[in-house]
Amino acid sequence: MKNSQKIDRWQLALVPHNEVIGGFHAETVEALLSSGKTILNAEVPGNFELDLLRAGLIDDPYYGDNAIKMQKLEHLHLWYFTTFELKREAGKSPLLSFGGIDTASEIFLDGVKIGTTENMLIPHEFPLDGISDGVHELVVHIIPAAVYARQLDLPLSCRGQKYHSDSLVLRKAPYMYGWDIMPRILSAGLWKPVEIIHLPEHRISELYVDTYEVSTIKSETVPTYAKVRFSLRIDTVADLLTDFTYRIDGKCGDSSFHGEGTIFSTVSYTSITIQNPSFWMPKNYGDPNLYDVTVTLLRNGVVCDVQTLSVGIRIVELERSSLAGEDGEFCFRVNGVKIFVMGTNWVPTDAFPSRHDAFAPRALEMLDDIGCNMVRWWGGNVYPSDFFFDFCDRKGILVWQDFTMACGIYPNDSRMCDLIREEAVYIVRQFRNHASLALWSGDNECDETLLARTLRVNGKRIRSVDPNENRLTRSILHDVIREHDYARPYLPSSPYFDETVFRTNGAPSEAHLWGPRDFFKGKYYSTAPAHFASETGYHGCPSPESLKRYSPEESLNAYGNGSVCDDRAWLTHAACMEPVPKAPNAYRIPLMSRQVERIFGEIPTDLNRYALESQISQAEAKKYFIERFRISKWRRTGILWWNLIDGWPQISDAIVDHYGVKKLAYSYIKRSQQPFVMMIDEPKNGILTLYAANDMQTAQTVRYQLKDLSNGTTVLTGEFVADANTSVPIAKFPETKGAFYLIQWEGNVIGKNHYQASIGDKISLEAYLSALKHSGFASAFEGFNTTI
Repeated sequence: MKNSQKIDRWQLALVPHNEVIGGFHAETVEALLSSGKTILNAEVPGNFELDLLRAGLIDDPYYGDNAIKMQKLEHLHLWYFTTFELKREAGKSPLLSFGGIDTASEIFLDGVKIGTTENMLIPHEFPLDGISDGVHELVVHIIPAAVYARQLDLPLSCRGQKYHSDSLVLRKAPYMYGWDIMPRILSAGLWKPVEIIHLPEHRISELYVDTYEVSTIKSETVPTYAKVRFSLRIDTVADLLTDFTYRIDGKCGDSSFHGEGTIFSTVSYTSITIQNPSFWMPKNYGDPNLYDVTVTLLRNGVVCDVQTLSVGIRIVELERSSLAGEDGEFCFRVNGVKIFVMGTNWVPTDAFPSRHDAFAPRALEMLDDIGCNMVRWWGGNVYPSDFFFDFCDRKGILVWQDFTMACGIYPNDSRMCDLIREEAVYIVRQFRNHASLALWSGDNECDETLLARTLRVNGKRIRSVDPNENRLTRSILHDVIREHDYARPYLPSSPYFDETVFRTNGAPSEAHLWGPRDFFKGKYYSTAPAHFASETGYHGCPSPESLKRYSPEESLNAYGNGSVCDDRAWLTHAACMEPVPKAPNAYRIPLMSRQVERIFGEIPTDLNRYALESQISQAEAKKYFIERFRISKWRRTGILWWNLIDGWPQISDAIVDHYGVKKLAYSYIKRSQQPFVMMIDEPKNGILTLYAANDMQTAQTVRYQLKDLSNGTTVLTGEFVADANTSVPIAKFPETKGAFYLIQWEGNVIGKNHYQASIGDKISLEAYLSALKHSGFASAFEGFNTTI
């Protein structure tokens, strides 16, 4: 029952670093107002570049090559300042709460320093118990990340990507340093709300709910049941703890439960057995039932504090082997049921973190619409807001949650260990009660980065850095999970190179399938042994109308060829931190062109045709990746493709651009991720196989028809029963070179899908578009001129 008061009327002074080292400093509002420095009205939550944009002092960072110009702002110190009125509430303690400060700062209240920060990823709170009621001054000095990092020691044995070294010593979102999906805009600001929170003097300070036993098998004499443990911690100034009691009440439809107890310690535990519970299950595997739970703290019968939450009754398991192979596995189970995972990776929804929450809802709706039952929150990001998990709870979408570390060798010194521990404890406590949270993962690709330190002589591995010596993921995070969320699986890295993988130099059971990115049906993709792909993607050019929104007219057709692109706008929006042809990410545009050439035989000079062919290439690639995994269910158990939506206007693997315009791949993936789908496997000795994958928990009776639209013939018809949670071959037939097959089915489920044969043999765009039109899929090309 806490109350909060937002502090949202701020001003901002910007001061170059050379003036700060020259002696400038300010700790009061008066000093800032009289300083003669540039002062702007500031939005909080916000980022300072957005304040500059609103004031007309910079141009749109997303247009042309303007993102490169943002690097000139990296040296600016920021002084946020305001006044607020403190009014105490009876029986409550005031707390000054910063939801997010990016990143290193010092905080002054009425001219007195009350604290410092160096982690943008978690809140920072300061008690106001000794502060009198009335008007007070608040000043926050944010030190530029690029400057703050200079004073920190980064061992030269640590390693990041070219532009990312500073990110290894700071707890700042890695993507902000520039990534292949995001521009380098280091930014800074009060990126989450600043509030005065009034806390009850007797309160529930921590609550953990874990399901520790379920029985889903029902008989005439034995009902289903679940055992749920409630663990709570209280804060109080009272002397006698036994004056306090608690009540726990939960309800989901006709199912309810109740528990209560007397408090003898600041920490209390209660186990409740629920008969015939309404279980929480992920999409395609049942209903995501949630109990509305109320936990009430009372003192001598009088209510002191109330917390409400939604609770899903489920146990999540991860069954994994170290190595991929015929006897290997990487499979999630929920309440004992094997889950075939179809989903995506969640990247930042905007370059400026203060806008993430504004852009997230549209992406969440797409996540559900396209048929995902898992989403991986990628480790180069900030952490999600609660509404992200609330949505996934309600929709039955499992969440794979990375901790924020990516593609680097991070220092393991005591400072970093302490920062990571503090961060992890907060994040785990914040999200652990969400039913959708399926897995904690220590980082993104840091094991792989450590292994890149291998020494070789004449091709023989001489010495490697063992990722299992990484204290951050093998000790710090491991211990935090064990202590604060023991009931949930933990994976130290993605991909995870455990002792067996490291010793044998074998292929891990879970992998990121990027490879040469040449032809999506090439040997790398068709033979990759992983049971679970937590990343894999393929380029798709934005629509011409979207390109026109961020590119100068003279740049529109300047995408170059399959060897080089030298246009500044194209390079900038391929996330080049230096818009030159040899920059680390400059390869992305020629790569996209080569992918077009591989399918259609040439690189078009017409932008509309180029973008159209690129989107076809991407759509067919992602369709193939998903269907390859579904055809081989349960040898393969899940795929999280990269990625749903761009965080800025970008040349990328995303299937929706930053303006919300869907690429062709969106509709292809939606069909491939239907709970029931029919697909065609790749030819073997000239023979194709028709498959049916049924992820639903009931058998499906289906009538189907297979047509070849290239010549109008009906190839197959039939009827069959698809058992629950299976993928099985239905029929075999000889391949017709260049055929465009349309598969339609009806019965308990209705749908359709397609398969383009011989796609690696230089298909005709005109013939392909004609077949799509006759399939009824042409609407997916909205916004394109398809009368080519």
